[in-house]
Amino acid sequence: MSATTVTPAAIRPGVLGDLPALTEIYNHYVTGSNATFDVTPFSVPDRQAWFDHYAATGPHRLLVADADGEVLGYATSSPLRPKPAYDTSVETTIYCRPDAVGQGLGRRLYEALLAGLAREDLHRAYAGIAVPNDASVALHRAIGFTPLGTYREVGRKFGRYWDVAWFELALPYAKPRS
Repeated sequence: MSATTVTPAAIRPGVLGDLPALTEIYNHYVTGSNATFDVTPFSVPDRQAWFDHYAATGPHRLLVADADGEVLGYATSSPLRPKPAYDTSVETTIYCRPDAVGQGLGRRLYEALLAGLAREDLHRAYAGIAVPNDASVALHRAIGFTPLGTYREVGRKFGRYWDVAWFELALPYAKPRS
């Protein structure tokens, strides 16, 4: 599949059988991108604990985009911080297979994730984006996230320091007019 091919994909909760594909997608960004500050690729068993903390409902979700049994990408919501006063805030993350980028899949995943979160007792969603990453910044702005500020040189990867720009979205999510 090329980046110009638009493939219909079902958005559904992640299942354990997706874990190998989810790990492969994530490892692409671990080894070749500043999008995550993990620096060592994961094995599928290494990612089991990560997978296990997600549920089909509730504030901590994992949604996948599936086209004919192939996982093309995923979006998650996770606790922002472990202290109880943060329970109404989540951090969101999204990763797509490189050959699925630029097809609107990220936006569809995010909209499905945020629609599900609208039914929860949540107040804010946050996203941290290692910059530069123009595509991710554009996606978050298109969804309705607003910039908050930047942590300067907060992560070191590939022999250099990276900034992380933080974005915020009020919940429940109201889809922006396009």
